[in-house]
Amino acid sequence: MNTPNAELVVDVAAIRHNVRRLKEWVGPGVQMMTVVKGDGYGHGMVPAARAAREAGAEWLGVATLEEALTVRAAGDTGRLLCWLGVPGQDFAPLVAADVDVTAYTVAELDEIRAAARATGERARVQLKVDTGLSRGGSAAADWPTLVAAARSAELAGELTVTGIWSHLAASEEPTHPANDAQEKAFLGALEVADTAGLRPEVRHLANSAAAVLRPAARFDLVRCGIASYGLDPAPGESPPELGLVPAMTARARLAMVKQIGPGAGVSYGHLWVADAPTTVGLVPVGYADGVPRHGSNVLEVAVAGERHPVRGRICMDQFVVDLGTASDAAAGDEVLLFGTGTHGEPTASEWAAWCATINYEIVTRIGGRFARVVVDSSPEGHA
Repeated sequence: MNTPNAELVVDVAAIRHNVRRLKEWVGPGVQMMTVVKGDGYGHGMVPAARAAREAGAEWLGVATLEEALTVRAAGDTGRLLCWLGVPGQDFAPLVAADVDVTAYTVAELDEIRAAARATGERARVQLKVDTGLSRGGSAAADWPTLVAAARSAELAGELTVTGIWSHLAASEEPTHPANDAQEKAFLGALEVADTAGLRPEVRHLANSAAAVLRPAARFDLVRCGIASYGLDPAPGESPPELGLVPAMTARARLAMVKQIGPGAGVSYGHLWVADAPTTVGLVPVGYADGVPRHGSNVLEVAVAGERHPVRGRICMDQFVVDLGTASDAAAGDEVLLFGTGTHGEPTASEWAAWCATINYEIVTRIGGRFARVVVDSSPEGHA
Protein backbone atom coordinates (compact mmCIF):
# COMPACT_ATOMS: atom_id res chain seq x y z
CA MET A 1 0.00 0.00 0.00
CA ASN A 2 1.34 3.43 -0.91
CA THR A 3 2.01 5.86 1.90
CA PRO A 4 0.04 9.09 1.43
CA ASN A 5 1.95 12.30 0.83
CA ALA A 6 0.22 13.92 3.78
CA GLU A 7 -2.14 13.05 6.63
CA LEU A 8 -4.53 14.74 9.01
CA VAL A 9 -4.29 12.80 12.24
CA VAL A 10 -7.39 13.29 14.38
CA ASP A 11 -7.24 12.10 17.99
CA VAL A 12 -10.75 11.39 19.26
CA ALA A 13 -9.38 11.15 22.80
CA ALA A 14 -8.63 14.87 22.58
CA ILE A 15 -12.20 15.59 21.48
CA ARG A 16 -13.56 13.59 24.40
CA HIS A 17 -11.22 15.43 26.77
CA ASN A 18 -12.30 18.82 25.45
CA VAL A 19 -16.02 18.05 25.65
CA ARG A 20 -15.64 16.79 29.21
CA ARG A 21 -13.56 19.80 30.17
CA LEU A 22 -16.11 22.21 28.70
CA LYS A 23 -18.92 20.44 30.56
CA GLU A 24 -16.97 20.84 33.79
CA TRP A 25 -16.34 24.49 32.99
CA VAL A 26 -19.97 25.47 32.43
CA GLY A 27 -21.08 23.46 35.45
CA PRO A 28 -24.14 21.43 36.37
CA GLY A 29 -27.54 22.27 34.98
CA VAL A 30 -26.23 23.40 31.60
CA GLN A 31 -26.50 20.95 28.74
CA MET A 32 -23.76 20.57 26.14
CA MET A 33 -24.28 20.72 22.39
CA THR A 34 -21.19 19.69 20.45
CA VAL A 35 -21.33 21.24 17.00
CA VAL A 36 -20.15 18.85 14.28
CA LYS A 37 -21.10 20.84 11.17
CA GLY A 38 -18.56 21.40 8.41
CA ASP A 39 -17.43 17.75 8.62
CA GLY A 40 -16.73 18.18 12.30
CA TYR A 41 -14.76 21.40 11.66
CA GLY A 42 -12.56 19.35 9.35
CA HIS A 43 -12.02 16.56 11.87
CA GLY A 44 -14.61 14.14 10.49
CA MET A 45 -18.26 14.57 11.44
CA VAL A 46 -19.02 10.98 12.40
CA PRO A 47 -15.95 10.29 14.59
CA ALA A 48 -16.34 13.71 16.21
CA ALA A 49 -20.01 13.01 16.95
CA ARG A 50 -19.23 9.64 18.49
CA ALA A 51 -16.46 11.08 20.64
CA ALA A 52 -18.72 13.89 21.83
CA ARG A 53 -21.45 11.46 22.82
CA GLU A 54 -18.92 9.29 24.66
CA ALA A 55 -17.89 12.40 26.60
CA GLY A 56 -21.45 13.15 27.63
CA ALA A 57 -22.71 15.68 25.08
CA GLU A 58 -26.49 15.70 25.36
CA TRP A 59 -26.92 17.36 21.96
CA LEU A 60 -25.18 17.52 18.60
CA GLY A 61 -25.53 20.46 16.24
CA VAL A 62 -25.33 20.55 12.45
CA ALA A 63 -26.15 23.12 9.81
CA THR A 64 -27.74 21.26 6.92
CA LEU A 65 -30.25 18.53 6.24
CA GLU A 66 -27.56 16.37 4.66
CA GLU A 67 -25.34 16.66 7.73
CA ALA A 68 -28.20 15.69 10.05
CA LEU A 69 -29.08 12.63 8.01
CA THR A 70 -25.42 11.58 7.84
CA VAL A 71 -25.23 11.64 11.64
CA ARG A 72 -28.40 9.59 11.88
CA ALA A 73 -27.20 7.11 9.24
CA ALA A 74 -24.08 6.54 11.35
CA GLY A 75 -26.30 5.29 14.17
CA ASP A 76 -26.67 8.32 16.42
CA THR A 77 -30.08 8.47 18.09
CA GLY A 78 -29.57 11.33 20.57
CA ARG A 79 -30.83 14.87 20.43
CA LEU A 80 -29.68 16.58 17.24
CA LEU A 81 -30.41 20.13 16.08
CA CYS A 82 -30.30 21.22 12.44
CA TRP A 83 -30.61 24.93 11.62
CA LEU A 84 -30.01 25.90 8.01
CA GLY A 85 -32.69 25.25 5.40
CA VAL A 86 -33.76 26.93 2.19
CA PRO A 87 -37.24 27.61 0.79
CA GLY A 88 -38.81 24.50 -0.65
CA GLN A 89 -36.71 22.10 1.41
CA ASP A 90 -38.45 18.87 2.31
CA PHE A 91 -38.32 18.59 6.08
CA ALA A 92 -40.02 15.17 6.11
CA PRO A 93 -36.76 13.17 6.26
CA LEU A 94 -35.63 15.22 9.27
CA VAL A 95 -38.94 14.86 11.06
CA ALA A 96 -38.93 11.12 10.36
CA ALA A 97 -35.37 10.87 11.67
CA ASP A 98 -36.29 12.55 14.96
CA VAL A 99 -34.16 15.62 14.29
CA ASP A 100 -34.96 18.96 15.94
CA VAL A 101 -35.33 21.49 13.12
CA THR A 102 -35.08 25.27 13.27
CA ALA A 103 -37.60 27.78 11.96
CA TYR A 104 -36.66 31.40 11.18
CA THR A 105 -39.91 32.45 9.51
CA VAL A 106 -43.59 31.58 9.35
CA ALA A 107 -43.08 30.30 5.80
CA GLU A 108 -40.41 27.91 7.02
CA LEU A 109 -42.60 26.87 9.92
CA ASP A 110 -45.39 26.07 7.46
CA GLU A 111 -43.04 23.79 5.53
CA ILE A 112 -42.16 21.97 8.75
CA ARG A 113 -45.87 21.62 9.59
CA ALA A 114 -46.48 20.13 6.16
CA ALA A 115 -43.69 17.62 6.77
CA ALA A 116 -45.22 16.67 10.11
CA ARG A 117 -48.57 16.02 8.46
CA ALA A 118 -46.94 14.02 5.67
CA THR A 119 -45.03 11.78 8.08
CA GLY A 120 -47.71 11.53 10.74
CA GLU A 121 -45.09 12.53 13.30
CA ARG A 122 -45.07 15.49 15.62
CA ALA A 123 -42.13 17.66 14.57
CA ARG A 124 -39.64 18.96 17.10
CA VAL A 125 -38.96 22.60 16.31
CA GLN A 126 -36.67 25.26 17.67
CA LEU A 127 -37.25 28.93 16.92
CA LYS A 128 -34.29 31.18 16.24
CA VAL A 129 -34.47 34.93 16.81
CA ASP A 130 -32.02 37.45 15.41
CA THR A 131 -30.77 39.45 18.40
CA GLY A 132 -28.20 41.53 16.53
CA LEU A 133 -26.04 39.34 14.30
CA SER A 134 -28.25 40.27 11.33
CA ARG A 135 -27.80 36.81 9.88
CA GLY A 136 -30.18 33.86 10.31
CA GLY A 137 -33.17 34.05 12.61
CA SER A 138 -36.43 35.89 12.86
CA ALA A 139 -36.30 39.66 12.71
CA ALA A 140 -37.47 41.24 15.95
CA ALA A 141 -40.49 42.78 14.20
CA ASP A 142 -41.59 39.34 12.95
CA TRP A 143 -40.92 37.45 16.16
CA PRO A 144 -44.39 37.79 17.76
CA THR A 145 -46.02 36.47 14.59
CA LEU A 146 -43.64 33.51 14.39
CA VAL A 147 -44.16 32.70 18.06
CA ALA A 148 -47.94 32.85 17.69
CA ALA A 149 -47.86 30.58 14.64
CA ALA A 150 -45.67 28.08 16.47
CA ARG A 151 -47.99 28.05 19.46
CA SER A 152 -50.98 27.49 17.17
CA ALA A 153 -49.19 24.55 15.55
CA GLU A 154 -48.40 23.13 18.97
CA LEU A 155 -52.05 23.28 19.94
CA ALA A 156 -52.94 21.58 16.67
CA GLY A 157 -50.65 18.69 17.59
CA GLU A 158 -48.33 19.23 14.62
CA LEU A 159 -45.17 20.14 16.49
CA THR A 160 -43.53 20.79 19.82
CA VAL A 161 -41.34 23.85 20.33
CA THR A 162 -38.31 22.34 22.04
CA GLY A 163 -36.04 25.35 22.04
CA ILE A 164 -35.56 29.07 21.48
CA TRP A 165 -32.16 30.34 20.55
CA SER A 166 -29.96 33.00 19.02
CA HIS A 167 -26.31 33.56 18.16
CA LEU A 168 -23.79 36.13 19.37
CA ALA A 169 -21.82 38.41 17.10
CA ALA A 170 -18.79 39.25 19.27
CA SER A 171 -18.54 36.74 22.10
CA GLU A 172 -14.77 36.40 21.65
CA GLU A 173 -14.51 40.09 22.68
CA PRO A 174 -15.85 40.11 26.26
CA THR A 175 -16.20 43.90 26.50
CA HIS A 176 -17.90 44.38 23.13
CA PRO A 177 -21.21 46.23 23.68
CA ALA A 178 -23.04 43.84 21.35
CA ASN A 179 -22.86 41.11 24.00
CA ASP A 180 -24.98 42.97 26.55
CA ALA A 181 -27.33 44.22 23.86
CA GLN A 182 -27.89 40.75 22.46
CA GLU A 183 -28.47 39.20 25.87
CA LYS A 184 -31.07 41.87 26.58
CA ALA A 185 -32.75 41.28 23.21
CA PHE A 186 -32.77 37.53 23.81
CA LEU A 187 -34.40 37.94 27.22
CA GLY A 188 -37.06 40.11 25.58
CA ALA A 189 -37.69 37.48 22.92
CA LEU A 190 -38.07 34.84 25.62
CA GLU A 191 -40.67 36.99 27.37
CA VAL A 192 -42.67 37.26 24.15
CA ALA A 193 -42.56 33.49 23.71
CA ASP A 194 -43.52 32.87 27.33
CA THR A 195 -46.48 35.22 27.07
CA ALA A 196 -47.66 33.32 24.00
CA GLY A 197 -47.61 30.07 25.98
CA LEU A 198 -44.42 28.46 24.69
CA ARG A 199 -42.47 26.39 27.21
CA PRO A 200 -39.29 25.25 25.45
CA GLU A 201 -37.01 22.60 26.93
CA VAL A 202 -33.88 24.63 26.22
CA ARG A 203 -32.99 28.26 25.69
CA HIS A 204 -29.54 28.82 24.26
CA LEU A 205 -27.38 31.73 23.17
CA ALA A 206 -23.76 30.86 23.94
CA ASN A 207 -21.26 29.55 21.43
CA SER A 208 -17.78 28.34 22.49
CA ALA A 209 -16.41 31.75 23.48
CA ALA A 210 -19.50 32.73 25.45
CA ALA A 211 -19.63 29.32 27.10
CA VAL A 212 -16.11 29.91 28.38
CA LEU A 213 -16.21 33.63 29.11
CA ARG A 214 -19.82 34.68 29.73
CA PRO A 215 -21.77 32.74 32.40
CA ALA A 216 -24.86 34.93 31.97
CA ALA A 217 -25.21 33.71 28.38
CA ARG A 218 -25.24 30.00 29.20
CA PHE A 219 -28.97 29.62 29.95
CA ASP A 220 -29.98 25.93 29.61
CA LEU A 221 -27.49 24.83 26.97
CA VAL A 222 -24.24 25.93 25.33
CA ARG A 223 -23.19 25.21 21.74
CA CYS A 224 -19.49 24.40 21.61
CA GLY A 225 -17.89 24.03 18.21
CA ILE A 226 -14.26 25.10 17.85
CA ALA A 227 -13.45 24.58 21.53
CA SER A 228 -14.55 20.96 21.28
CA TYR A 229 -11.67 20.41 18.87
CA GLY A 230 -9.16 21.95 21.25
CA LEU A 231 -8.72 25.36 19.66
CA ASP A 232 -9.02 28.62 21.55
CA PRO A 233 -12.39 30.26 20.81
CA ALA A 234 -11.19 33.65 22.05
CA PRO A 235 -7.44 34.07 21.52
CA GLY A 236 -5.95 36.24 24.20
CA GLU A 237 -9.04 36.00 26.38
CA SER A 238 -9.55 32.34 27.29
CA PRO A 239 -7.99 31.30 30.62
CA PRO A 240 -5.11 28.82 30.25
CA GLU A 241 -6.57 26.61 32.97
CA LEU A 242 -9.36 25.68 30.54
CA GLY A 243 -6.89 23.08 29.32
CA LEU A 244 -8.09 22.35 25.78
CA VAL A 245 -6.04 19.97 23.62
CA PRO A 246 -5.93 20.34 19.81
CA ALA A 247 -7.32 17.20 18.19
CA MET A 248 -5.80 17.59 14.72
CA THR A 249 -2.22 17.27 13.55
CA ALA A 250 -1.37 17.97 9.90
CA ARG A 251 1.74 16.18 8.72
CA ALA A 252 3.54 15.44 5.47
CA ARG A 253 6.90 14.10 4.28
CA LEU A 254 9.62 15.98 2.51
CA ALA A 255 9.50 15.14 -1.18
CA MET A 256 12.94 16.57 -1.92
CA VAL A 257 15.83 18.37 -0.24
CA LYS A 258 18.34 20.55 -2.09
CA GLN A 259 20.91 23.26 -1.55
CA ILE A 260 20.53 26.72 -3.06
CA GLY A 261 22.96 29.59 -3.22
CA PRO A 262 22.81 33.35 -2.59
CA GLY A 263 20.52 35.13 -5.01
CA ALA A 264 18.35 32.06 -5.72
CA GLY A 265 14.69 32.98 -5.92
CA VAL A 266 12.14 30.56 -4.48
CA SER A 267 8.77 29.67 -5.98
CA TYR A 268 6.47 31.80 -8.18
CA GLY A 269 7.35 35.45 -8.48
CA HIS A 270 10.50 35.04 -6.39
CA LEU A 271 8.71 36.43 -3.37
CA TRP A 272 11.72 35.33 -1.38
CA VAL A 273 15.35 35.37 -2.49
CA ALA A 274 18.11 33.66 -0.51
CA ASP A 275 20.76 36.05 0.82
CA ALA A 276 23.10 33.20 1.77
CA PRO A 277 23.54 29.50 1.01
CA THR A 278 20.82 27.37 2.57
CA THR A 279 19.01 24.04 2.32
CA VAL A 280 15.39 23.94 1.23
CA GLY A 281 12.84 21.15 1.41
CA LEU A 282 9.80 20.52 -0.76
CA VAL A 283 6.54 19.76 1.07
CA PRO A 284 4.01 18.04 -1.24
CA VAL A 285 0.80 19.85 -0.27
CA GLY A 286 -0.53 23.26 -1.28
CA TYR A 287 -3.57 25.45 -1.56
CA ALA A 288 -5.53 22.69 -3.32
CA ASP A 289 -5.22 20.86 -0.01
CA GLY A 290 -6.25 23.83 2.10
CA VAL A 291 -2.81 25.21 2.92
CA PRO A 292 -3.58 28.94 2.77
CA ARG A 293 -1.84 30.73 -0.09
CA HIS A 294 -1.85 33.91 1.99
CA GLY A 295 0.49 32.03 4.33
CA SER A 296 3.19 32.40 1.70
CA ASN A 297 6.47 33.52 3.26
CA VAL A 298 4.91 33.78 6.73
CA LEU A 299 4.00 30.27 7.90
CA GLU A 300 6.29 28.00 9.88
CA VAL A 301 6.42 24.20 10.11
CA ALA A 302 8.48 21.77 12.18
CA VAL A 303 11.07 19.26 11.02
CA ALA A 304 12.83 17.08 13.59
CA GLY A 305 11.40 19.16 16.42
CA GLU A 306 12.63 22.49 15.11
CA ARG A 307 10.63 25.21 13.42
CA HIS A 308 11.47 26.34 9.94
CA PRO A 309 9.95 29.13 7.83
CA VAL A 310 8.01 28.66 4.62
CA ARG A 311 9.79 30.47 1.79
CA GLY A 312 8.14 31.93 -1.27
CA ARG A 313 4.67 31.40 -2.68
CA ILE A 314 2.60 28.43 -1.60
CA CYS A 315 1.63 26.59 -4.79
CA MET A 316 -1.36 24.43 -5.64
CA ASP A 317 0.41 21.17 -4.78
CA GLN A 318 3.53 22.10 -2.84
CA PHE A 319 5.51 24.66 -0.89
CA VAL A 320 9.14 25.20 0.08
CA VAL A 321 10.57 25.34 3.58
CA ASP A 322 13.96 26.78 4.56
CA LEU A 323 15.84 24.10 6.50
CA GLY A 324 18.95 26.21 7.12
CA THR A 325 22.62 25.48 6.58
CA ALA A 326 23.04 23.08 9.51
CA SER A 327 20.15 20.82 8.56
CA ASP A 328 20.64 17.11 7.99
CA ALA A 329 17.06 16.64 6.83
CA ALA A 330 16.47 14.22 3.99
CA ALA A 331 13.72 13.39 1.56
CA GLY A 332 11.10 11.31 3.34
CA ASP A 333 11.48 13.04 6.70
CA GLU A 334 8.33 14.06 8.51
CA VAL A 335 7.09 17.65 8.43
CA LEU A 336 4.56 18.78 11.04
CA LEU A 337 2.52 21.63 9.60
CA PHE A 338 0.50 22.24 12.75
CA GLY A 339 -0.76 20.27 15.72
CA THR A 340 -0.69 20.26 19.49
CA GLY A 341 2.54 22.21 19.75
CA THR A 342 4.18 19.49 21.84
CA HIS A 343 6.66 18.39 19.16
CA GLY A 344 7.96 21.81 18.17
CA GLU A 345 5.24 22.41 15.63
CA PRO A 346 2.98 25.48 15.53
CA THR A 347 -0.71 25.20 16.36
CA ALA A 348 -3.57 25.92 14.00
CA SER A 349 -4.17 29.08 16.03
CA GLU A 350 -0.63 30.25 15.25
CA TRP A 351 -1.18 29.57 11.56
CA ALA A 352 -4.38 31.60 11.78
CA ALA A 353 -2.60 34.54 13.39
CA TRP A 354 0.11 34.50 10.73
CA CYS A 355 -2.55 34.44 7.98
CA ALA A 356 -4.74 37.12 9.63
CA THR A 357 -7.67 34.72 9.89
CA ILE A 358 -9.29 32.47 12.53
CA ASN A 359 -8.37 28.96 13.60
CA TYR A 360 -11.82 27.77 12.41
CA GLU A 361 -10.79 28.48 8.82
CA ILE A 362 -7.45 26.69 9.10
CA VAL A 363 -8.89 23.36 10.29
CA THR A 364 -12.08 23.38 8.23
CA ARG A 365 -10.30 24.18 4.94
CA ILE A 366 -7.41 21.76 5.33
CA GLY A 367 -8.12 18.56 3.43
CA GLY A 368 -7.91 17.96 -0.29
CA ARG A 369 -5.38 15.20 -0.81
CA PHE A 370 -4.55 14.84 2.87
CA ALA A 371 -5.58 11.38 4.10
CA ARG A 372 -7.54 11.62 7.34
CA VAL A 373 -6.40 9.16 9.99
CA VAL A 374 -8.50 8.77 13.14
CA VAL A 375 -6.65 7.59 16.24
CA ASP A 376 -7.51 7.20 19.90
CA SER A 377 -4.65 7.99 22.24
CA SER A 378 -6.53 7.05 25.41
CA PRO A 379 -5.14 3.94 27.15
CA GLU A 380 -8.27 1.92 26.42
CA GLY A 381 -8.84 3.47 23.00
CA HIS A 382 -8.57 2.15 19.52
CA ALA A 383 -9.01 3.77 16.12
